[in-house]
Amino acid sequence: MTLVRAKKHLGQHFLTDKNIAAKIVDSLKPAGRYNHVLEVGPGMGILSDFLLQKPEYEVSLIDIDEESYHYLQKKYPQLGSRLINADFLAMDFNVVTDKPFAIIGNFPYNISSQILFKVLDNRQQVIEVVGMFQKEVAERCASKPGSKEYGILSVFLQAYYKVEYLFTVKAGVFNPPPKVLSAVIRLTRNEAANLDCDEKLFWQIVKAGFNQRRKTLRNAISSLINKEKMTDNPTLDLRAERLSVDDFVKLTKEVMANRG
Repeated sequence: MTLVRAKKHLGQHFLTDKNIAAKIVDSLKPAGRYNHVLEVGPGMGILSDFLLQKPEYEVSLIDIDEESYHYLQKKYPQLGSRLINADFLAMDFNVVTDKPFAIIGNFPYNISSQILFKVLDNRQQVIEVVGMFQKEVAERCASKPGSKEYGILSVFLQAYYKVEYLFTVKAGVFNPPPKVLSAVIRLTRNEAANLDCDEKLFWQIVKAGFNQRRKTLRNAISSLINKEKMTDNPTLDLRAERLSVDDFVKLTKEVMANRG
């Protein structure tokens, strides 16, 4: 079959190392929580080859690239409607399944944050994610309070998922090679997909804190609660980057209780 051309505007860098592909697929840990796996951006199917060797998985593939889609149609005719030519960011996951499932992929770096926010929006269904990201993004996802990488995405992901940095991948195993290092991470959904606080307010506080990260939280969240109604909680005198997820949950409860 004619090979698929990597397209710059789609952020495509095709993985060529089969050992790394197998390692990525083996990083899925379903533990009886799901059997449906959705691969995003399969390209020419290097991950798909290993996924489809596992009879315990019901595999679906989605690719926005029509050339990849037609290539994969010929390569995997058995997939039928489980091979989807569509935009992952715009898709309704119920088209794939109405049950919990996992997402896997060598994700396009130009939309990696959008992919992760799509996961967060669908956290009730998405139990696990294993994926290749730009190393800088992977480090941001897994970073801890106090580090310079820690930010909005770190807090939101770690509020709902256990985030593990699995391994680094060099540029030479891609075609074409990216100009950056890559890394694979695993997100494993917490038992509860909801937080023990008003989640809308939680998101507002986190965003306000990091959008003005040089300010203390007392000043950064003043649009959400009048300063006169704030307590003497020392947490409010810290910057957002110092707070853990639990700290943000406690602060959200306190702000909710003192609003009014």
